[in-house]
Amino acid sequence: MGIERNLKDGKGGELCEVFDQTNTNDMKSRRNRRHRQWMKMSPVQKLFLACQHVFANASPGIVPSSQHIELLSSILAGIKPEDLGLKPDMPYFTNNNGGTPKITYLHIFECDKFSMGIFCLPPSAVIPLHNHPEMTVFSKLLFGTMHIKSYDWAVNLHAHVSQTETPEKRLAKVKVDADFTAPCNPSILYPNDGGNMHCFTAVTACAVLDVLGPPYSDPDGRHCSYYQTFPFSNFPDGISIAEEEKKEYEWLEEREKPESLQVIVKMYSSPKIVEN
Repeated sequence: MGIERNLKDGKGGELCEVFDQTNTNDMKSRRNRRHRQWMKMSPVQKLFLACQHVFANASPGIVPSSQHIELLSSILAGIKPEDLGLKPDMPYFTNNNGGTPKITYLHIFECDKFSMGIFCLPPSAVIPLHNHPEMTVFSKLLFGTMHIKSYDWAVNLHAHVSQTETPEKRLAKVKVDADFTAPCNPSILYPNDGGNMHCFTAVTACAVLDVLGPPYSDPDGRHCSYYQTFPFSNFPDGISIAEEEKKEYEWLEEREKPESLQVIVKMYSSPKIVEN
């Protein structure tokens, strides 16, 4: 299908070929027409069509192919704040009322296969540590500086805590603990790797474009869980970890959704996407 060649050549418009399943004598004409259509589309429309293709047969816990991951990453990498009508001086990114900053989520699209949306965070706003059960998540920091701390469960250790003392705590390994400043590459979280549980802290005003496949679904058991953390040294019994590696591990305990978290959901309006 020419996906790898097109991505390596950096010809984003030619990514439309991935949707061309024809095999007739007029294939070249069809491809040229699709190419022209693709070039006229807004970046968010291109992302929407790519998500439809990549997650067409999505199932919980199933990771898209490497080519599909590269496809979505390439499209996300090319999206700029102005493509989505966003500027750092918009009201979404200020905290005029003082207190805990409110986060705005701009809902773009959701179906049973994937969801698309934008988190708008004023300075110091925090999305607390939470998980993405059985999901593959693509995130693009559009502007600003964000501190990200993420974890994966420590599955290769004998992570046992006394059932009589702390049965609800589980050992996790820190995957990322760093500041990121736009422009930067999109990040990808996998169902069991890549930092499936993460926390966002806005160092400056930030906007993050998120694609989740499949999306959260309480009826299907994919609900968002929140966690609090404890140092490894609090419950070290029965686990052998080299001294220099202990700082890479923390205990996570599920908690209720923090009362301080305030997320205002609004519909994304411009540019609009066209559903096929």
